[in-house]
Order: sequence, then structure tokens, then C-alpha cells
Amino acid sequence: MTKDLTITKEYKLFINGKWVDALSGRTFESINPGTGETNAIVAEAGPEDVDLAVKAARKAFEKSSWALMTPADRGRLLYQAALKMREKTEFLAEVESRESGLTIRETLNIAIPETISVLEFYAGLANKVQGETLATSPDRLNFTLKEPLGVIGAIVPWNFPLMLAMWKIAPALAAGNTLVIKPAEQTPSSILELMKIFQEVGIPEGVINIVPGFGAVTGNALASHPDIDKLAFTGSTNTGRIIMQAAAKNLKPLSLELGGKSPNIIFSDADIQNAVNMSTFGIYFAQGQVCAAGSRLLVQDAVYDDFMHAFLKKTQSIKVGNQLDMSTLMGPQVSNAQLKRIESYVEIGQKEGAHLLTGGERYEGAGNGYYYTPTILENVTNDMTVAKEEIFGPVVSVIRFKDEEDALTKANESIYGLAAGVTLSEAYAWLAV
Repeated sequence: MTKDLTITKEYKLFINGKWVDALSGRTFESINPGTGETNAIVAEAGPEDVDLAVKAARKAFEKSSWALMTPADRGRLLYQAALKMREKTEFLAEVESRESGLTIRETLNIAIPETISVLEFYAGLANKVQGETLATSPDRLNFTLKEPLGVIGAIVPWNFPLMLAMWKIAPALAAGNTLVIKPAEQTPSSILELMKIFQEVGIPEGVINIVPGFGAVTGNALASHPDIDKLAFTGSTNTGRIIMQAAAKNLKPLSLELGGKSPNIIFSDADIQNAVNMSTFGIYFAQGQVCAAGSRLLVQDAVYDDFMHAFLKKTQSIKVGNQLDMSTLMGPQVSNAQLKRIESYVEIGQKEGAHLLTGGERYEGAGNGYYYTPTILENVTNDMTVAKEEIFGPVVSVIRFKDEEDALTKANESIYGLAAGVTLSEAYAWLAV
């Protein structure tokens, strides 16, 4: 991968099959978190732009060639896009790493391949959406049909921009819907590059529309638009509440995938090294900016000292550095605001009685980016802020437990229920709920 982090691009909105400036002429900067420098200049969509995008999506849903396209043809088009993505894997991985801070190892080996796999799966599903014939009396025919909803509004987070966008794009398109997508303001570039691929394979005008901007303006305009048929959002719990309120005004259905404070439970009969390896991955993968991160580490008393000795050693061996360096294991946080948020939580944790075992400070060895050291807080209890609230960073809160009953009580003592991990009897399982 190139080590030149100074390349700056300009992106416009994508509405009705065309690249256009925002009606207001406003733009904003996306920042490379590895350097703190401008990564791209992006057109900023306002409410009027969102309205144009929704109208374009509505027209495409009702009157364009998309509305008449057979499910098999939709599937072939989606599969062509997946093939183009495979051809451009390295390019997409670098674009995503530059802007999100994900290491090139993570985007090249995990994020982009998994994104493509999602698109391939739904491409194959497009002509397999079926209704049912229902049992009834001989003089009647009773059956159900599954039809597309219409215009889908998708609001996408910054931690895995392409993957989490594709979780919305692929099923919506496979079913015959059209979309208006608002990327996170921190990470619009990879989704805009993805749109170029869909345009190249012949997606009809208006089927996908991209409106970058900020949540309070662009996101609110999309979430509260009366002609959206459904909203799909991935992001923080607080923002999810705001979007739910906006959608409720128009009685719109929505899908929310929000935060987590997932327990990762280590029992005394676990293989210690395996538990250490998976626990390290569970919290420090993607700089801890993962909704399902194992951010509460519950360790049984009988194995606590041995596990923590090995876990500390493993944590301190993680190489923090430039996200485009293949040897880097943990890149920068996505923004300076996120970095400050993490610092604040670690400070609060210590004030409330948690012991800082390692980390807890900015990493200065990789330049002017937003780097933070892998951090372990121990002596944590579930009543502490760092055990209750989602930090979304490379900070793990370690909690002791006595036995299985104690582990379950402490694991479930949370408002979240997104995921959980358990290591026991030399086997590791990650349980998404």
C-alpha cells in the first residue's frame, strides 16, 4: 500500500444517477485520522438535497427500468457489482483505511472481503424471495406475496463504513427497493467510491442516492422525510433514540442496530493462551470501535492472576501505528472527538476506583494522528461508568467473578444485550444475540 497520506479528493452528492453539488454549495472536510490532515472535500447535503434524493428514489421505484426488472436480472446486476468490487479490493481497502483509521490488514483481509460476501449472498437471493400458498377450502385460492417496501432511508456509521452500508444496500436492492444513504460525516469516501462501481455496472438512475452530511441536518432530514417507506440505522444508542422519534412522526418502520457493552467471560478451565488471544482480538480489533466488542472482561477468581499476566503481556505487545503499514496491529481512533471521549472515560474510571493497569494515554509515536494506547482497567465493578456505558475505544474493563452464577449475574447486569463471549473447557464461543 502507498505510504502517501496527503492525497486529497473531492466528492459530490450522487442524486438521480448524477454527481451534483449541494444546492447550498456547502462542503466539509473528511480527515485522515492517521495524520490529522484533510483526506477529502465532500459536498454537504442539506434538507433540499435530501428531498431531491428521495424524489429520485421514489421515481426509480415506481417508473424506471428498476421497477420492471426481473428478480433474476437484479441478482445478476448485483453480482456484477460484487465482481467489480473484488477487482478493486486493494483500492477500496486503502480508501476505507485512510478515512476510518482501520488498519490495512483489517480492511484488506476482513472488512472488504466480508462486504463483498454480503453482496454476493443477496445477489443469489434476489430471485428466491417467495410467498406461500395457504390451505383453504376447495373453492378458494389463498396465497401471499412478498413485495418491496419502496424507498429505504439508510444512515450508516463510521466504524465499518462499507460493510455496514452493504448490510442495508444489498438486501434492499435484492428485494427491489430503492435507497437514499447518508454516510457518516467522518467516512463518506468509500461509500461514494462504491457508488461509482454500481454506476459502472449499470444501476438505473435514482436507485441509489448518496447524501453526505451531518446528523443534525442531513440525517434528520432523511429520518423525518414523509416519503421514506422505511429507515435503517446503525450507530449509537442515543442517536437511535433521536431517529426513532423522527420516524415516529410519520409512523415509519425502522431497523436499529445500536450499542453494546458485551461481556467476555473467562472460566477457570479455559485454555489460557487461547482465551488471551481471543480476548485481545475482542477488544482491540478496529481500535475497539466495534458495537459487539468484548469491552467487559469477566475473569474467574481461580485463574485471574495467570490470565491477567498473559493478557497484559499480549496487550503491551500490540503495535500501534499508521493504518496503512501492514505491520500495524492497531491504528488511530476515527477522530479527535472520539479520542477525547476515550480519554474522558478512562479518567472517570480511575476517579471511580478502577486501576489503570496499562495504557490510558495518547500514543505519540506515529505522528499527528488520533492514536491511543491499548488500555486495561481492572478492579472494575458493574456500577462504574466504564462498565455501564459504551466507550467505543481500546479500553477493556476487567471484572472478577467467583462461579457460574456470579458470572451470569454480572454479565446480565447491563442495559445492553448485543453480544457475549465465553471461554471454557478449552473452547471459545462468541454468542451474538
